[in-house]
Amino acid sequence: MSKLTLNFEKPNFWHDSIHIHYWESNPNDLSTCWPGIPIKKNQSGQYQILLDGVSSSNFVLNDGHGNQSTNLFADKNSFIDKNFRISSMKSESPIAQKKKAKGSTKTKIKTIPSSSADFREETIYFLMTARFYDGDPENNFFCRDRIQWDEKGDAKDPHWRGDFKGLIAKLDYIENLGFTSIWITPPVENRSGLDYHGYHAYDWEKIDPRLESKGATYQNLIDEAHKRNLKIIQDVVINHSCQYGIRNKVHIDHLPVKYYVPHGKNIGQEKLGPYLKNLGNYKWEYRDDIDNPVAPDWFRERHDSDPEGKEPLIDPKTGHTVPCSGYDPGRFFGIDANNLDPDWYMQEGFICGGDWESPSLQTKHIAGDCINLNLENPQVKEYLNNAIKKYLDMGVDAIRLDTVKHIPREILLEYVNEWKLHKPDTFVFGENLVKGLGWGDLGGGDNGPSFIRPWWYTRLGNNPQDPKSGEDSGFSVLDFGLFSTFRDNVSRGNFGGIGEVLSMDWIYGDSTQLVTFLQNHDVGPDNDFMFRFKGDQWMAAATYNLLWTIRGIPCLYYGEEIEFKKGAPQDVMGERDTLESTGRAYFGDHLEEDTIHQTMEHPLYKHIQRLNQIRSKVPALQKGIMGHIREWGSGMHFSRNWNHGESLAFIGLAIGSDQNICIEQIENGTYLDCVSGEQIQVSNGSIQFHVSANSAGIYVKDGPGQIGESLEYLK
Repeated sequence: MSKLTLNFEKPNFWHDSIHIHYWESNPNDLSTCWPGIPIKKNQSGQYQILLDGVSSSNFVLNDGHGNQSTNLFADKNSFIDKNFRISSMKSESPIAQKKKAKGSTKTKIKTIPSSSADFREETIYFLMTARFYDGDPENNFFCRDRIQWDEKGDAKDPHWRGDFKGLIAKLDYIENLGFTSIWITPPVENRSGLDYHGYHAYDWEKIDPRLESKGATYQNLIDEAHKRNLKIIQDVVINHSCQYGIRNKVHIDHLPVKYYVPHGKNIGQEKLGPYLKNLGNYKWEYRDDIDNPVAPDWFRERHDSDPEGKEPLIDPKTGHTVPCSGYDPGRFFGIDANNLDPDWYMQEGFICGGDWESPSLQTKHIAGDCINLNLENPQVKEYLNNAIKKYLDMGVDAIRLDTVKHIPREILLEYVNEWKLHKPDTFVFGENLVKGLGWGDLGGGDNGPSFIRPWWYTRLGNNPQDPKSGEDSGFSVLDFGLFSTFRDNVSRGNFGGIGEVLSMDWIYGDSTQLVTFLQNHDVGPDNDFMFRFKGDQWMAAATYNLLWTIRGIPCLYYGEEIEFKKGAPQDVMGERDTLESTGRAYFGDHLEEDTIHQTMEHPLYKHIQRLNQIRSKVPALQKGIMGHIREWGSGMHFSRNWNHGESLAFIGLAIGSDQNICIEQIENGTYLDCVSGEQIQVSNGSIQFHVSANSAGIYVKDGPGQIGESLEYLK
């Protein structure tokens, strides 16, 4: 009698009540009723299924609590890992091999997996590490600005709260949601009054200790992610440093912050929470913000003395003595742009007013705590490139580059190409924020020149009025052009204007490599981009249907999967706002053992999970060029064609109401819907199908059929 043996490695978040539901089995067409028959663990810790009288079968694994695999098929004894990949059964299962390896005395040779040759196959989960999940309370840290107080007047919600230990503990959560890459905020050491987000770099060569713990270093995070086939995207800032210089390289003149006393106050009168009587790093014995060996002798001497900040210090610039109530705050926190070291920094002052839409934004400093580096100088290039190469050698798979439009294209591409030369196939994309379509000189009501617009950086041409004057630069960007329309369409329940945006895809070097999104840590599509998406849930679901099926690489900002902080400002706005009131609030409360299952039951969580499942099975949705584009507000349709029909899909989307879809002049053949499983035989070059409101039809030629179970917004 036939016997089919299946060994299954359960995802960590699944319940232990594993079942297998199977159907259309050979040779006797045996089947079960949902949820199927229960499976128990064997001695090696796996769930082993022995199907008597079965040589091959379709099947689904589930835990009886809402979690389930995709539709699977086996015709030989097989092992199914927790990502539902099937491999032939070996003499020892992967789990048994892991257990055996732990007892081995041989030295483990570290190998660094190369980046995927085609990053379009990925989907991205973006998180602010310090605000995601707290694995180690010992490394928590309060920034000196925007401290939140409890009813007793004690400080709470440390700004640096999440860490690598916490992220490692929740990698399975992200993996279960179906994402394949994790974009983390800059991990290098920072200095600023509010530096938890990582965009005020002080030392590019060192990981910020407020993120690391014993056994949970940056290298540990990369390694643990790779074990789960998750890629790490490191956020990188090369445009600017913090206002205190760069450790071991350059010092920016300031007075030690521990001598600062606000106007009208004496030392000890100001309520400073963990900072007690004076500012400065409250975890350092001698209370200061920086430990820069290239600072002047007088500064370094005070770094290692006078923790109370009481000994008189003469300001070498003015001759005044501190501490002194109300003495020039600029000497502690500000910048004199005229006295910066020209070997490291630009010299033309600060951006103001109209500079944000003119070439001067590439020569001026962004803000008082973002001081622009002189990126053309050899020592700056060497320092930054060596640091980035080190992280690539550690296993970083891709780079997100901050503040792109502040760097001239030719200079930016010198850096990007250096990284790619060091580690081929490294995917690099950047942030070039625009509040319009971003077409520059090409029209669309844009008031800025093309050579600071997103598309320009994706091309190599020299004519800002002709994108086709140059080929693909190999650098991609976040799709702010598409995003900028969302406040006028999807935030109001329609797709109006999406077709116009897609009609201009030809201006990019490769539009299929754009990184698409609904919101991130800086912007949301409502009220001039300042708030997290606050539209109805069905509007968000319909937007995700769009982002997961059109060209580009979908990116989700942490918490979107449960409408986290819906409608909250993306950053502090009011004078007394703290992070808890913003879209950057601490997310970890939703990931605790007693809440995580509820989090994973949210309709949008399950919706995004299924979209990831579908996209992972259809190459056309990942890499295919777009065609047959038509949009009519309440609906749209288009095709995705990968490698001359090797993978071909026709997609219909509906938002707000049901839609009937008709797409003509298509290739004849058999098309199966990934959403409903419906099969349509096309013989006259036309396909017609119905799409429920806020759902999608994804008809793939000779496709896999239904992927996942019917949901409210995918049915």
